[in-house]
Amino acid sequence: MVQAINLTCENTTNPIGTPQHPRFSWQLKSDKNSVLQESRQLQVSADENFSDIIWDSDRVCCSNSIFVPCAKLLSPQRRHYWRVKVWDNHKNESHWSEAANFVTALGEDCFTATFISGENADSGASSAGTMLRGEFTVKSRAKAAFLNSTALGVYRLHLNGSRIGDIAMAPGWTEYNSRLLYQSYDVTSLLCEGVNVVGAMVGPGWYKGDIGFQGKRNNYGQQTAFAMQLTILYEDGSTETISTDENWRASDGPVTYSEIYHGETYDARKEPINWTRSEFDVSGWRDVSTLAANPAIVVPQDGPPVRAREVWKAEKIFTAPNGEVVVDFGQNLTGWVRLRVKGNAGDVVKYSHSEVLDKDGNFYTKNLRSAKQKISYTLKGGTDEVYEPFFTFQGFRYIRIDEFPGNYSAANFEAVAAYSDMPETGSFKCSHPGLNQLEHNVRWGMKSNFLDIPTDCPQRDERLGWTGDAQVFIRAASYLHDISGFFRKWLRDMAESQLPDGAISHVIPDILSHWSFENKPFTPATGWADAAVICPWITYVYTGDIELLRESYPMMTAWVEYIRSQSRMGLVWSDGRHFGDWVALDAKDGSYIGATPTDLIATAYYAYSSELLTKAAVRLGKDDDARKYFKLREEIGDAFVKEFFTPTGRLAARTQTAHVLALHFGLTPSEYRKRTIDTLVEILDEYDNHLSTGFLGTPYICYALSENGNLDLAYELLLKEDYPSWLYPISKGATTIWEHWDGLKPDGTMWSDDMNSFNHYAYGAVADWMYSVIGGIDSDPTEPGYRHSVIAPRPGGGITSAITTQLTPYGKLVSDWTLEGDTMRLNITIPHNTTATIALPKGKISENAGLSFAFDGRGSSAAVGSGTYRFVVENVEVK
Repeated sequence: MVQAINLTCENTTNPIGTPQHPRFSWQLKSDKNSVLQESRQLQVSADENFSDIIWDSDRVCCSNSIFVPCAKLLSPQRRHYWRVKVWDNHKNESHWSEAANFVTALGEDCFTATFISGENADSGASSAGTMLRGEFTVKSRAKAAFLNSTALGVYRLHLNGSRIGDIAMAPGWTEYNSRLLYQSYDVTSLLCEGVNVVGAMVGPGWYKGDIGFQGKRNNYGQQTAFAMQLTILYEDGSTETISTDENWRASDGPVTYSEIYHGETYDARKEPINWTRSEFDVSGWRDVSTLAANPAIVVPQDGPPVRAREVWKAEKIFTAPNGEVVVDFGQNLTGWVRLRVKGNAGDVVKYSHSEVLDKDGNFYTKNLRSAKQKISYTLKGGTDEVYEPFFTFQGFRYIRIDEFPGNYSAANFEAVAAYSDMPETGSFKCSHPGLNQLEHNVRWGMKSNFLDIPTDCPQRDERLGWTGDAQVFIRAASYLHDISGFFRKWLRDMAESQLPDGAISHVIPDILSHWSFENKPFTPATGWADAAVICPWITYVYTGDIELLRESYPMMTAWVEYIRSQSRMGLVWSDGRHFGDWVALDAKDGSYIGATPTDLIATAYYAYSSELLTKAAVRLGKDDDARKYFKLREEIGDAFVKEFFTPTGRLAARTQTAHVLALHFGLTPSEYRKRTIDTLVEILDEYDNHLSTGFLGTPYICYALSENGNLDLAYELLLKEDYPSWLYPISKGATTIWEHWDGLKPDGTMWSDDMNSFNHYAYGAVADWMYSVIGGIDSDPTEPGYRHSVIAPRPGGGITSAITTQLTPYGKLVSDWTLEGDTMRLNITIPHNTTATIALPKGKISENAGLSFAFDGRGSSAAVGSGTYRFVVENVEVK
């Protein structure tokens, strides 16, 4: 028996707004082991009964079951149904799968709606929201209706008295000058014959609000605007398009102030009753203005939207030592507070947000810098009222109640966690409670900062898409959540923002490319701009989306060629602005940049990016480029050795990060490897086997040790509980990853007030080592997306069990091991249509699941097909 299950289109279940050539994926279900798909047949139909077939692939001999493209250009703005039948290597033919569906987006360049605004050209200083309202007539019963909308700013949409969808902070943040996303909604059930009313509330958001630590606003324009295009398909076969135009009306609304950094002021007394119903009196509303906009830049949503994903109840309310009343939600997160209140008209609720308490237990906001993170809500009175902010989000664990009418309790407040709608894919649990909490903290660092773009932090006056933070963390991110759509969207903005010479900004979307720092002009930073190569490659390896790699390849090439233009004899000199090993503990007093020379780091990353570009060229069949960049990588490696190693094999920079990068990026000659490893161990010993690394050294230090005969030391580093270590913040009550190893010092004082985020995921990159070494799960880059997996758990550190799962594109991958004395028991599950290599640690294999293992000196390995297996190894050597 074999069956196709879990059908997705563009990696989403039943999506709305897909390309007209969508891509299909499915998984296999079978009662046999070692199941591989040998052929498949796809059908796309205009109806769910498949009586009106639009495209039939016929039976195709093909093993691929992810990102399979539709060969026919489908009609825009139509719901389509699809199904798949498969044949496997056991001569089984499946039934047709259950049907899935999708709705295609508008055709290319078909978004032609007029942008309308309730503001005027000199509204740049306004942080208020506006309300826009339009009426239209539906002539008869609609068979289907799809609404496509976007904004210059952020918006929320209503139709005939009901909110449309549940997306927050739409349309998201992109390179607005070249890419503006529109969202698609099925509104068939909300339409009625006769007069219908659409209403949009629009706020400043990223478009014209305060964004960036330079204190600037109006980065893209001074006027918010909204555009909508509604396609109605009638029962009689006719269609009609309704769009925003000059006949719409505008008004001020209840959102009197809203800024992403500073919070929101909302006056419920100003809510117009039934304003999106036909009976509403619009006579007091004003005319809208129209804006000239380039419709060619308006494109369908191409990443997961932001949604409210989880709710945390208030754990406790307490009075701080200074007398302030504080609510603790028990988890540092990004989102907003859902307020429940009852009182009189004109009563006001005010509260402020914070991540941490100070050493005395008081509410602490100095690390927010200029961000206010305050909410003010004025009651309309008379009924129970529920309020959630419209156009802002905050980073917080605590709120301080600054004003509240009457009595309150924990039931009045809930914390709503919002982040991009990325399904969870990985889970990790082991016998060490501290590591389980660390994985939790890493995951919540990701959730908190993957809100439409990968931000550095969610609370202070920054919240920018820093490229360095994203590239060091992306492999860990791939284990935790489905990153395919999220990084596709962000990488497209990166490509759009790439400068003509190939340079990449520090942040994407780019509001800093002309930024002057310390009176120096903008230049790209090593380890940050290399995200242009690293992020596409890692996304490809862990999702299997080769089209993303193909699309990103010109950007990847342009960046490597930029570095080549800046290098001399294969070396990258430290001209311009580099962040180096950011916030490393071996930095000089008063500096954020660690002691590792920036030219060494730059050359190491030049080599790494060239190596990944070579691999990408191979995968894309670009043979000439593959040879070219392979040769370049060899030249860089030779130059690195000549410049940074002495003839006797001593690495010139005696820092942890220098040795880690030289080892992990393959820049250490074989004859120098032992000395380099020994020196790294010596330096660690000088730090009492603690870290001194920053953003660029930390992600790889455990790998540099475990891959070079020092697995025990890697475990020791990971399991340290005193400062500086990954577990030290947990001892201080952390529920996310900190920006600094000592954000909160042992004596309770803060590292600093100006740059001290307690929700900053970069150091959480260690999670990929936890998943791939402790859990033992990894994807073979030569067969990406876990088409071929490597299961190789390496016990150590006194850990006696670990169960790690990964929801791959093909199904769930499981590695579940226990250690009793020196006996290891391993249970694994390999998804159908994939294979794996099982690598067992050195010892006597007493239960082998019928497989033939080969010994390689470090352990034994065997090839295996899909299914569930059990292995037992006795006399295991545990580090």
